[in-house]
Amino acid sequence: MSYALPSDPAWQEAFMLAWERFKLRKAAVEYTAHGWPVRPGAALVGGHAGRHSRRRRFDCGEAGCPTVACHPTPLPPTASPEVAAAHWRARPYSVLFPTGHAFDVLEVPAALGRAALLGDGFVAARGPVAVAPGGRWMFLVLPGHGVLPELAQQPEVVLHGPDSWVPAPPSPQFGGRVRWELPPDAHGWRPAEPYAVQALMLDALGAGPSTASDRRTTWRAAA
Repeated sequence: MSYALPSDPAWQEAFMLAWERFKLRKAAVEYTAHGWPVRPGAALVGGHAGRHSRRRRFDCGEAGCPTVACHPTPLPPTASPEVAAAHWRARPYSVLFPTGHAFDVLEVPAALGRAALLGDGFVAARGPVAVAPGGRWMFLVLPGHGVLPELAQQPEVVLHGPDSWVPAPPSPQFGGRVRWELPPDAHGWRPAEPYAVQALMLDALGAGPSTASDRRTTWRAAA
């Protein structure tokens, strides 16, 4: 037996909003259940205007907020599944990972991220990898480390640490959704070893990793 959705546009929009809220709430609760803090981000609104419409924007609920791109709401981060469930029961917030806590995030261009993931040593570097629309790859790595000097010279390499954040799957963005390329349960929800990942990226760039005696780190926090 098959079922057809009612043709009323208002009903369909309400149904899709509830389904979106459910998916985001489920993800937020799962992350916090594994000890990963999350923060409610502005909700993407204007979906009825079309996927790439200029009328789409991120709404954080603050009156007069001029930011149309993804950004945090005033709500603080939480590591409680119960608090996360309550937040996302109210609105289809984007799910944000506040970095510098359970992990940092090394964000790189798609070509560099794909090369690192396919590198011979990624089995040793193992850790979750997310991909955002626009070809930005995000490697979740153990927190509190920096960027090797050779990699820090690459202008499109950004390390998100304390006081930064990244959008988490399955949050909608302009042009699509954030998705897992390598999901966290593939490696027991453990972030990757940061310098092992960076060494693979340097190999892909042809720069080669620093020796242990030269391993001076450079912090490149995102705004």
